[in-house]
Amino acid sequence: MTTSDPPSAPQAADEAHLAALGYGGDFHRSMSLWSNLALGFTYLSPLVGVYSLFAYSLSLGGPPAIWWIVIVGCGQMLVALVFGEVVSQYPLAGGIYQWCRRLWGRRYAWIVSWVYLWAVIVTVTAVAEFGGGFVASLFGLEATPLIGLITAVALLLLALAFNFSGTQMLARVAKIGLGAELAGVIALGLYLLIFDRKQPFSVFFDTFGAGGDQAYIVTFLGASLSGLFLFYGFEACGSVAEEVNDPTRRIPKAMIMTILIGGVSGLMSYAGYVLAAPDLQAIVDGNEPDPIPAILEDALGTVGSKLFLLVAITAFISCVLSLQAAGSRLLYGSARDRMLPFSRWLSRMSERHAVPTNALLVACVVPILLCLFVFWQPDLLARVTAFAVLGIYIAFQAVVLAALRQRLRGWRPAGLWNLGSAGMVVNVAALAYGIFAMFLLARPGEADTFLDRWIVVIGAILVLGTGLAYMFIAKPYDHSEGVPEGDTIEVAAQLRSLREQSPAG
Repeated sequence: MTTSDPPSAPQAADEAHLAALGYGGDFHRSMSLWSNLALGFTYLSPLVGVYSLFAYSLSLGGPPAIWWIVIVGCGQMLVALVFGEVVSQYPLAGGIYQWCRRLWGRRYAWIVSWVYLWAVIVTVTAVAEFGGGFVASLFGLEATPLIGLITAVALLLLALAFNFSGTQMLARVAKIGLGAELAGVIALGLYLLIFDRKQPFSVFFDTFGAGGDQAYIVTFLGASLSGLFLFYGFEACGSVAEEVNDPTRRIPKAMIMTILIGGVSGLMSYAGYVLAAPDLQAIVDGNEPDPIPAILEDALGTVGSKLFLLVAITAFISCVLSLQAAGSRLLYGSARDRMLPFSRWLSRMSERHAVPTNALLVACVVPILLCLFVFWQPDLLARVTAFAVLGIYIAFQAVVLAALRQRLRGWRPAGLWNLGSAGMVVNVAALAYGIFAMFLLARPGEADTFLDRWIVVIGAILVLGTGLAYMFIAKPYDHSEGVPEGDTIEVAAQLRSLREQSPAG
């Protein structure tokens, strides 16, 4: 289509929907369903999640810890269904910020976005740091703090370069990352299950003595992070909503597919590593803190393990890319509504590539500064990242709670994708699951010091406290008066009226 051609009917419907929400089209709609799925999937990244917590979860809960992947996958599917209804009505850049603003109000949106933004920034820092270990292993380098800093910063800058190149490049690299993830988790998992299985399937019902003399249910609850850490990232599909063709239908589907494919691939990968482990008892006992390289070396040989490292690095690059993109769109969406300091600067778009360049810079530079902090204090990486998962879940449940509040006031979701009469039941179940998940995340650890036992809660309190203090002192929400908020029921009626007037759209 040339610039002089009129928009097609679906494009016109997308722009009419956007205009009804009070915005014009700043982005290029060049993302397909599969590109959107790839973005969410590489953010969720089962390869990264399984690798990062495999030894940890086995040492806490033994092989039955694998069932947390199933439990959390089902719970997060409920959350994804609620998100699907919300994004179908509000397909706006910024995702969680926009959903909270339109479902509740600007103050609520500000504090939820503050928590979510810091969780994303810390997550991208952690992923870049973990990815540095793969790079060092590939080139036979010693994993020193300096090497970790250099490789982490290189990953962040490479992802920034790809993100600067526009939405099409983001989609292209995300698809490559999707392929790498599937090869790294499903193909490898199948290979280990079929050709290199050393353990019987019954091990998934054998605790191997994990937890010692205490009741195993307590031990099992302690291993919940093996699933809770894996299942977020699907919300990134909605963060780029204004860059997706037919977003009201495609984004909910992409979220659901991200959970399904991510869950199956993560389950298969985890099971493959467990069943291929030559000495499973040693891992459960904590005598092998990083067993996966040895499992791969034993199963694939030196050449095969090097090829896996290449696949893993590709997946890490794509994961960092997706995290940067999601964080930058959250910054842009908030700045566009003048909710942040330097909002005009943060909301600046590239005329050539139609991406928020300054927001992308912030989403890269702040993680680099955190990498420098980790280099200065390497042992603090776990403490810096501990609150990230809880922060993500707090933001998720803020959306779920706001959606339930509107339903109780009479809201019937008006997006082209919705759950109909089942919406209320799913919403209540999603909130119940989310409260349970946050309880699991906030439970004190088994460490000796008070700080280590309560680090997750302390991190969340610090972020919430600083955000609330800034909000009440600076009142950033006052700068966005006149921007729509809390209009869920009114917009639903307007969209239904719009469709009745333009049935072809």
